[in-house]
Amino acid sequence: MERMLRLLALGLLVAGFCPAVLCHPKSTLDKKNPNQEEQDQGTHVDFRLASTNMDFAFSLYKHLTRKAPGRNVIFSPLSISTALAFLSLGARNSTLTELLKGLKFNLAETSETEIHQSFQHLLLTLDQSSNELHLNMRNAMFVKEQLNLLDRFTEDARSLYGAEAFATDFQDSEAAKKLINNYVERGTRGKIKDLIKELDQQTMMVLVNYIFFKAKWKTPFDIRETFMSKFYFGNLMWVKVPMMRMDDMAAPYFWDEELLCTIVELPYTGNASAFFILPDQNKMERVEAMLLPETLKRWRDSMKIRWVALFLPKFSVSGDYNLKDILPQLGIEEVFTSKADLSGITGARNLQVSQVVHKAVLDVSEEGTEASAATGVQITLLSAKMGPKTIVRFNMPFLVIVARTDTPSILFMSKVTNPKQA
Repeated sequence: MERMLRLLALGLLVAGFCPAVLCHPKSTLDKKNPNQEEQDQGTHVDFRLASTNMDFAFSLYKHLTRKAPGRNVIFSPLSISTALAFLSLGARNSTLTELLKGLKFNLAETSETEIHQSFQHLLLTLDQSSNELHLNMRNAMFVKEQLNLLDRFTEDARSLYGAEAFATDFQDSEAAKKLINNYVERGTRGKIKDLIKELDQQTMMVLVNYIFFKAKWKTPFDIRETFMSKFYFGNLMWVKVPMMRMDDMAAPYFWDEELLCTIVELPYTGNASAFFILPDQNKMERVEAMLLPETLKRWRDSMKIRWVALFLPKFSVSGDYNLKDILPQLGIEEVFTSKADLSGITGARNLQVSQVVHKAVLDVSEEGTEASAATGVQITLLSAKMGPKTIVRFNMPFLVIVARTDTPSILFMSKVTNPKQA
């Protein structure tokens, strides 16, 4: 007998701002106090998870850029991998294997339990916001009112992924869509709107993940120094953009003579940094082809403090993706078909994923913490030892990687082809 399929939608949204607004509801993560041995193990797993997430991030990035050549790209690898790992709680058999392998986990080295525990530990770490840096990630389940979830799935979703659950009437698809979109719009203070554009009346459940980021530059730009300047892209094309400027800055810097690109790290206050990668002219594809975890590690290990004059566009980029078209290219395919086994959610094999949508926004501007005398002194003392000033102009397409420095995890990844592109 042909089984009746019910649909499960997966929504992801991400907003990153510098500066930005933070919505910080109470987490439902199980915050038990671990002993030292558990903390040490958690740290070990976190770094292994970070490396795996980087591998997934760079693989996904290459598919996104191939699908939209010449366009800006912005996404959160951490948001997407967390949502798919959350979904895998209910997956079984080959569907489960596909999901975890697609996320780049080596199942011979890392057990399913370790994977979920490492995400739990990471989410707890990220949830520790301070006045210096705010980072907030949330998971939610919108569940059809008559759908009976397995107790094990509900408990694991709550304790491992901090997921809230909301009863939803999907027969009234417009009301259900409004409920979900209002939830995420409130959570991002209006920055992300209309995440879910369509809902089928057969939808049984929608899983939502969002990440919201607020940070200020450790050394802010002076808004009075911003000026209009040319940004070059494509074949001899250019646009005028607001160009931020800092003439005297001590910053981690590296010129990669192998890949022919310049990397500058701009630290935020708190445990995060933005890495700006500027390929030499016509070398973007060369750099993109070598985006690997070991490449990022080599860049980080090679960076030295240099005295730089930095010119960086003020920009806002956004992206809206249906990942159902891309994830099968990463090996995640069965979950979208009638062969999907998501019986760990309800106990029955009658669910399949109908859509995976991801929406992202990243704003970069001058604002940050107020410059202090100590910062000025530090630059003065360091500059005497750093030799001549290096001028770095981000006036052609570049990459941005926003990462935590304590986990370390890639929060956002972006390609800025044209800062004025809609």
